Amino acid sequence: MKQVRMIVMVMALMLLTLGVARAETLMMATTTSTDNTGLLDYLAPIFQADTGIELKWTAVGTGKALKMGENCDVDVLLVHAPAAEKAFIESGFGSERRQVMYNDFVIIGPAADPAKVKGMKVAAALKTIAGSGTKFISRGDDSGTNKKEISLWKASGMELPDKEAWYVQTGQGMIATIKVAEEMGGYTMTDRGTFIKYADTNNGNPPLVVLVEGDDVLFNQYSVLLLNKEHCPNARHDLAEKFADWMTSEKGQKIIGDYLMLNQKLFTPNAK
Repeated sequence: MKQVRMIVMVMALMLLTLGVARAETLMMATTTSTDNTGLLDYLAPIFQADTGIELKWTAVGTGKALKMGENCDVDVLLVHAPAAEKAFIESGFGSERRQVMYNDFVIIGPAADPAKVKGMKVAAALKTIAGSGTKFISRGDDSGTNKKEISLWKASGMELPDKEAWYVQTGQGMIATIKVAEEMGGYTMTDRGTFIKYADTNNGNPPLVVLVEGDDVLFNQYSVLLLNKEHCPNARHDLAEKFADWMTSEKGQKIIGDYLMLNQKLFTPNAK
């Protein structure tokens, strides 16, 4: 009998321990750029030291991240596709969207620039690449970057060239897609932060270089999305709100702005 009581006590202690661990763990779905750049590895320990909350995340394209939020598989989202984010909230899956930081998209390609697009506006560059038949490597994964790229083809007055032999879709994350573009001698579109990480990995001398940048249409906003409590009653909304508060706080914004690589800022804080 004594042995039985001891087993029950041990099991109760284990369940209590698991409960405490769960209470302090925030599960997030996010875009690959916040992971690939190392930003989250940099932020998470500071956030935990300040709040006691352990941040764990799954890095996928924004489309998949929103789907994870819709399915209540996570507690909070950090993504970068404003139109899809607003639709997510309007559909009742999310309750609040807080802007936290931005960077910009760039079109990169071989330094030799086979299609000769360097310095062009986005619309002209895409038309020129299409006319040249030079490979363009797309993520093709419904990520925020992929959504933006598709919108730029359409804004340029062209149909998405997904049936063209020169248009290659990887279905993979940004760094993997850049590597494919590198191997094929083609162009691709990436966010600035991921490109800086790619350049840093190549000791500041990457095989692919920035050829198109600075167009207003390349602005890239990142936001934290809180889930709807009625739709996802079991999500850790309390921890999610603390994360959103911390990311938009003066300290959180400074930490984001202080994250540098090759002496360049990967993300610029702009909390609202």
